[in-house]
Amino acid sequence: MPGAARLPLAGLPFAVKGPTGIRSYAARRLIAAGGVPVGSTSVPGPGTYWQTWGLGAHGRTVNPWRPDRTPGGSSAGSAVAVAAGLVELATGSDGAGSVRIPAAWCGVFGLKTTNGLLPSPDRSGLAAAGVLARSAAHAQTYLRCVLDSCGPAAPAPLPLRAAYSPGLGYADVDPEVAAVVRGAVDRLSACGVIRLTAGGCDLLDPADTWQAVRSGEVPPPAEELRRENDRRLNAFFATTPLLLTPVTPNRPHGHEGPGELFSTALTWAFNLSGHPAASVPAGFTSDGCPVGLQLVAQRGADVSLLGTARAVEEALISVRS
Repeated sequence: MPGAARLPLAGLPFAVKGPTGIRSYAARRLIAAGGVPVGSTSVPGPGTYWQTWGLGAHGRTVNPWRPDRTPGGSSAGSAVAVAAGLVELATGSDGAGSVRIPAAWCGVFGLKTTNGLLPSPDRSGLAAAGVLARSAAHAQTYLRCVLDSCGPAAPAPLPLRAAYSPGLGYADVDPEVAAVVRGAVDRLSACGVIRLTAGGCDLLDPADTWQAVRSGEVPPPAEELRRENDRRLNAFFATTPLLLTPVTPNRPHGHEGPGELFSTALTWAFNLSGHPAASVPAGFTSDGCPVGLQLVAQRGADVSLLGTARAVEEALISVRS
């Protein structure tokens, strides 16, 4: 119709996480903005260990960079659909790292929104809506559409104060994964995107507390650990707007499963605390596995986090090229 306003997505194809994803709030908002859902993506089946790897009821989901490795999960198929070029964005949900881990291992952008910003059926409060996308710019479009009130992010003045914490004070990180992420951080510092502050942000290991919250029975020691980590994060973000870590302590494992490894070690802390967090491609290990750089910001700072992620992404791409 002549003169009709063009919808923000205007026919852009997108994928939804799992067979029920089409009914999610985010999917309905994307459709209202003109997006076209083209299919539902694979999700690890019931009983899969932490749902962080890609083996489901219909078999394995293959990492497009290394077919012998998992793409991560539980937003496994969404990450693969974006990485393989089938769609430019796909919906996801993140209760322990289920957007950020597959984004990191498939070499795409991933965002977990601030807990409670968008509707979630998870009664524990751990899971937040998220998106996997070809770039941070595509994720900005997603957020504008699902919030229906969010204009373009004003770029933060650069360099942005940031701290790098390789293991958050408790996680053992694969040395090559740590080296790839540290290299990305150093490049961002050298090209003026960030200004590294002294120190990092050490937290207490949230593993037992996350599991207690998930089970619905939270003993006093778990509550105390959660409060202490919240106190430390509040103190950190009072002076420093950006926290940088690896997304995972390990590289993608095989389809036989994760074994005793917790791929969630560096992600689920921010499901407990509620902070928004993103995964930006940082590079590759020597065996061809993608590695993700995690960006964490203050609660509710999703819009500015995406603006920062876009600057980070563009800087890393320009350095690599």
